[in-house]
Amino acid sequence: MKVRLISVGKPRDPELVSLHDRYARRIRRLGVDYRTRHVADVRAGGRYSDDEVRRREAQAVEETLRGRGFVVALDLAGRTLDSEAFARHLERWAVPRVRFVIGGPLGLDRGFVRSAGWSWSLSPLTLPHELVRVVLAEQIYRALTILRGSPYHK
Repeated sequence: MKVRLISVGKPRDPELVSLHDRYARRIRRLGVDYRTRHVADVRAGGRYSDDEVRRREAQAVEETLRGRGFVVALDLAGRTLDSEAFARHLERWAVPRVRFVIGGPLGLDRGFVRSAGWSWSLSPLTLPHELVRVVLAEQIYRALTILRGSPYHK
């Protein structure tokens, strides 16, 4: 199973980076090829409109998505899944590879979201993208324990 997490903007909060990395180690211990990558964010409020910022960030993300694999865009307007349903989806998506994409502070470009294989909302709340990395990694770990029948989920 191969899982990739691509996020816009370099994570800066050391506590959230550490918490994400704790779940990443747990995921890898379960034999999953889990890797993260970030692309540079474009400064909002500068010379580009918000739409142009999202378009440029989407272009950078698309350049990292070479190769085969299912793309899941994390988006406030996406569908929601409970943990058990996510586990079943992850099992299908991760063959040969699933790529989860987290947008920057302005979110993902609408065209990119429409082109993704799935649009997923973790919550109706707006969350900082660094925190989304942590929640996503924890949910991936939880899904893997569900698939293996491990007691973590209970």
